[in-house]
Amino acid sequence: MSAALQAIVFDFDGVIADSEPLHLRAFQHTLSNHGVTLTPEDYYRSYLGYDDVGVFAHVSHDRGVALTTDQIAELVAEKGAYIQQLLGAGGVLFAGAAEFIRQAAATVPVAIASGAQRHEIEEILEATGLRGHFSLIVAAGDTVRGKPSPDPYARAFELLQRSNGALATSRCVAIEDSRWGLESALGAGLRCVGVTNSYPASELPGAELIVSGLNALTIPMLEDLVTRSVRLQPDLGEIGA
Repeated sequence: MSAALQAIVFDFDGVIADSEPLHLRAFQHTLSNHGVTLTPEDYYRSYLGYDDVGVFAHVSHDRGVALTTDQIAELVAEKGAYIQQLLGAGGVLFAGAAEFIRQAAATVPVAIASGAQRHEIEEILEATGLRGHFSLIVAAGDTVRGKPSPDPYARAFELLQRSNGALATSRCVAIEDSRWGLESALGAGLRCVGVTNSYPASELPGAELIVSGLNALTIPMLEDLVTRSVRLQPDLGEIGA
């Protein structure tokens, strides 16, 4: 166990798995079947941080399309079936993700707090041999509210506390790729690292440390982060996009 760092909670899509482009394709396919067009620009600007229910709910609201809860559930199922076809091709992990996860899990408990469907997360982790490294997963539907609400990260922290004893949020790190995820993690009190897999550094407010991906992150960097007594904002001019 680390002397300072107590736990790491990963987002999944956009941090571990390079599946956001696949999710976009699946959303586009599903919505097009119902006469709605979703551009990549709209998805990345306005919807990426939501879970599946949130995406369909917000897109339908923004387009003036009234959908019932049951209709949204049908869209989620349709999208889920399609993305399974896309994920079946494999090779969806970001470079260095598996190596960093193994190092992290050998140091502290690691968890996932994601808006992705649990079965999608489980299938990718099982296929890549990483499932056993994660003590718990908080996925879509496990909390009443998804990101950017604090609920997913608060739930992950609560479960980590149950299995690992007293932890401090200031010594637990969330790793995120979007402003929605960072808002969620910050709301739960966790220290935050941003990765620029999906957005440039300038669009990751609240991250105290920003790196290009898990292949650029080390445990000593996280140790340094949690030992800071003051939550520092990154110098975006030095970090760059």
